[in-house]
This record gives sequence, C-alpha cells and structure tokens, in this order.
Amino acid sequence: MKLVFCGTPRFAVPTLEALLAAGHEISLVVTQPDKPVGRAQELVAPPVKQTALAAGLPVTQPEKIRNNAEFRAQLEAIAPDAIVVVAYGRIIPLWMLSLPRLGCINLHASLLPKYRGAAPIQWAVAMGETVTGNTTMLLEEGLDTGPILLQQELAIAPEQTAADLFDVLAREGAPLAVETLAGLDAGAITPRPQDHELATLAPILQREDGRMDFSTRTATELVNRGRGFQPWPGAFTAFAGKKLIVHRMSVAATPEQIAEPGTMLVRDKRMLAACAQRTWLELEEVQPEGKKRMTAADFLRGLHPAQDAPRLG
Repeated sequence: MKLVFCGTPRFAVPTLEALLAAGHEISLVVTQPDKPVGRAQELVAPPVKQTALAAGLPVTQPEKIRNNAEFRAQLEAIAPDAIVVVAYGRIIPLWMLSLPRLGCINLHASLLPKYRGAAPIQWAVAMGETVTGNTTMLLEEGLDTGPILLQQELAIAPEQTAADLFDVLAREGAPLAVETLAGLDAGAITPRPQDHELATLAPILQREDGRMDFSTRTATELVNRGRGFQPWPGAFTAFAGKKLIVHRMSVAATPEQIAEPGTMLVRDKRMLAACAQRTWLELEEVQPEGKKRMTAADFLRGLHPAQDAPRLG
C-alpha cells in the first residue's frame, strides 16, 4: 500500500521499520520539527526523522498542519491508501482524517478506552495496573475516541517501570500495526466503537506529578507512581528544606510505632517513611539536592545521631 507515516519519538520507530519490512511504500514521513537539546541548545532531529532519512524516505516537519495549505496539497497529491499515526504529537485535522481510503490508523499504547491521552504507559504503571497493551484504531476528531481495530494484551511485571514497558510496547505494537493494515485492506476487520463510559484519561505528565504525598497515598501507591513516572518526573519529596529525589523504594513491613504520615524513622540503617492508611515505605536509594544518588545507608550517615524522626515532604 501507499502510506504516509506520522510519528516523532523512539516509540514510533519500530512501526516505521516494520511497515518498510512488510513492503509498503512510505511516500512521506511527517514528524515534528527538530528541537534544541542540552545546554548548547543544539538542534536534534527526532528519532523518526533519523530513521526515515537513513532509509532514504522523504521527510516533512510542518510547524502546524490544521490550516497548512502547502502540506494539505502535498498529501492530496500523494493520495495515500492509509495514514499511519504513532505518537506524532499533533491533533490530526478533519481534512486529513478523511483523505485516505482506509482512514488514519493510530497505534495507541493502552487497552482503549482505558488511558486515553498523551501518557498511557506512565499512567497505567502509576495506577498499579498488572495488564496493559496496544490498540490500533481509526482516528476521529475526539481524543483517542475512534473505533477499535485490533488489540493485544501485555503483562506488567511488579518491578517494571514505564521506561521498561515503553520498549516492550513499541516492539510488540509494530507487527500489530502491520496486521491491522492487512486486515483492513482485505475487509477482514470490523471497527468496533469504544465504550465511552469505561474511558479513563492519561494526561501529559507535569513535574508536580512526581511529588510524593505521604498524607493521602499509601506506600503501594507511591511505589507504583515511582515506577510509572520513570524517567520523568520521577519521585521526589523534601528533607530539611531541600529536594530529595527517591530513585528506589519498596513497601515496608509496618513498624509497631504509629506515626503521622511524612514522619521518617531510622531503623537498623534503614530509612522508613510513614504513609497514608498506616502503611510504611522504605526509601532504598535517594539523591539529595546538589549531590549524587546514594543508598539510604550512605544518606543516613550524614544525619545527626539524634535526628530520628524528621519530616519528609
């Protein structure tokens, strides 16, 4: 088939590669503009652009697409059989949705209608899900509301982070996209509407999502959020007025002592934090503001011996 591919980050690369391997003609790759990175603010091409150029594919990077007459004329001249969209990062306008004969096909990293939005992988882990997956759907004007085409389920391991799951879902989703195209072209797939009453949202992450709230969240909830918000915004709190990043933590056995949430206890060189519903969290690896990451034992060596119940948060 003649395709247009829209995608930007590393998550979209396996699907682009799979479409090429399946023999499809990628007439155009649409990706977001290069972005400045690092202190030098050097412009860096998105991963999809790098992959496309290495494969000799034509690339365009429009700043806007909704009212872009030049871009619209370019796509209309191609007249693609389908437009495949994977983590492109732009809302697809109506004129573009209605252009290809098979429609605009999106690979979304959740089991829709759960976790619609920009960060489905992160929120699935953060909410303690044990199963997630990929969904291919026909795009429409709503946010991830289009009819479902195919789905695949994948387990989330107890220690798995969003960063770990990212690579798995990207790899497993690529053949699903290829299978979806073949099924649509053969008339073997019947799109089925989503049950909107079951929908949950996965909004774009904010820095404050990483702040640990010991008073309202249990230890299990904080562990899951720490796993889900990797690599950003991570998990952090405050200690002695300074930011303390928590890189590794686990649910701890409940001490005999009852303490107000946010209280920190030191027990046998272990760092325990009281959480909601009388649960306890062990902080295993931390990073004080302006310093390197370290084990809790190393961090505790720098505390005053009498400082046994300071506050976190």
